[in-house]
Amino acid sequence: MIQEALLKPDTRTAKDALAAPFFDDNSAGEGHARKSLRGGAMAIVARLVIALITIGSVLFLARLLSPEDYGLVSMVTSLTGFATIFVDLGTRDAVVQRSKINQGEISALFWIILAFGCGLALLVAGAGPFIARFYGEPRLTTIAMVNSLTFVGLALTCQHTTLLRRGMRFKELAIIDVAWNLLSAGFAVTMAFYGFHYWALVLKPIAAYSIMAAGAFLFCRWLPTRPTWTSGVTDMLKFGRNLTGFTMTDFAGRSVDRVAIGYRFGAAGLGQYQNALFVYDNLLDVLVQALHGVAVSTLSKLRGDLTELRRLWAKALTMVVFFSMPAYGLLAVTSQDLIVFMLGKKWETAGMLLSIIALRGIPHSVERTLGWLHVTAGRTDRWARWGVVALVTQLIALAAGLPFGTVGVATAYVLAMFVLFVPAIAYAGQPLGIGVGDVIGAVARPLVGSLVAAGAGFWLRYTVLANTPGLLRVVEVGAAYAAVYLILVVGLLKVRTPLVTSLSLVREFLRRRSAQIAHEAA
Repeated sequence: MIQEALLKPDTRTAKDALAAPFFDDNSAGEGHARKSLRGGAMAIVARLVIALITIGSVLFLARLLSPEDYGLVSMVTSLTGFATIFVDLGTRDAVVQRSKINQGEISALFWIILAFGCGLALLVAGAGPFIARFYGEPRLTTIAMVNSLTFVGLALTCQHTTLLRRGMRFKELAIIDVAWNLLSAGFAVTMAFYGFHYWALVLKPIAAYSIMAAGAFLFCRWLPTRPTWTSGVTDMLKFGRNLTGFTMTDFAGRSVDRVAIGYRFGAAGLGQYQNALFVYDNLLDVLVQALHGVAVSTLSKLRGDLTELRRLWAKALTMVVFFSMPAYGLLAVTSQDLIVFMLGKKWETAGMLLSIIALRGIPHSVERTLGWLHVTAGRTDRWARWGVVALVTQLIALAAGLPFGTVGVATAYVLAMFVLFVPAIAYAGQPLGIGVGDVIGAVARPLVGSLVAAGAGFWLRYTVLANTPGLLRVVEVGAAYAAVYLILVVGLLKVRTPLVTSLSLVREFLRRRSAQIAHEAA
């Protein structure tokens, strides 16, 4: 009997062993800061690769598809896109932030979110005829029905990608992100090439979530079991409820302009505005949004040491804005020529809009980090309240800008973000002892450098280089912008830590890579 028991495989133990790394106590271990820095660098590199994939696919899609194709899809997603950020019920950050979790609790969240995702899919599919009637465009009925399938795919991947984040498995997450972006982009380009028009854009996210699900289940071998309803599940759902409150108001603020423009100016006008936002949002995703998971995972482990938490936060924010602010300033001064060169003359209006919208990215790259602090502090209730303030501000901006067309809306949104960004971070950091002075201290010098360099770039473009061919003007204005920024910020204002840190990461990567090659050769 004893021998048989010893020889009998314990499948439950094997499953537990596979899942165990994702359910360890959420505390900082040895080398935590360095591991976090490498995770952030890996996330940025992955997003850069994804950006190259996105740019490549856009080069093809924008030439194969029309502004109307983009506008039709945006008409639906500007109304239904809330579901993609709502489907997880805000629990992803709750799981990452929580000190202790068990498999029964995560199973409960898995089944709840899957049921909720299916319900949202039915809701969006049923809303198709009403969306079509609102815009006076019958094709939107079918687009909405097919688009609804994305919510089921996202619900399936939610807990697995969250567990990978909690375990700081950023390499695996990077592989998944690159894979689904590459394969879904290839799928969309192929469909557009064979004349499927806007369906290439409709089916792209469905393909993406299918690939993401496969990758998530491959790297996170945890399987949902019978759910266990505990006080922990209730707490995470309450945490997520407040976070969802913010995401809903944030989505409304980011979508109401598209709804208003589509209603007032039609699919073609919305298509130009949407493609400008597409470039803008992708750059924000690369430079800032990609770091949210890394930052929350890192800072949440330091809640017992607020001094170290504030130090690491300030260093991380300075690092982010040192690169993100000038990236948006550079985009602002070059986008008019760059968009026409890359996408063709029919997208000239999008290039002009992007040159305005990109200026918003300078403060927006700071404002988007507010979630680092709200989640770490466990105060998603404050995040939800701030979402209402931001939404009201954006609605006022929209009302002021809409009479002046898409240019007016873009300009009003830029001004609104310059008003919001410092109060947003100061309010988020208040429970952790972070105030206005800390925010200004972390971002002031890159902010000044980015704005001065942008002013110099616009002056060059419209005076000295006004008659220069477009592509050559992009190169010359870009070089001038980079020179002014580096001289002012690195040379005069002495912000050098981000460069030193980046170089040390590169050297470390090359050293580790050389050691790996030498080991394999031996």
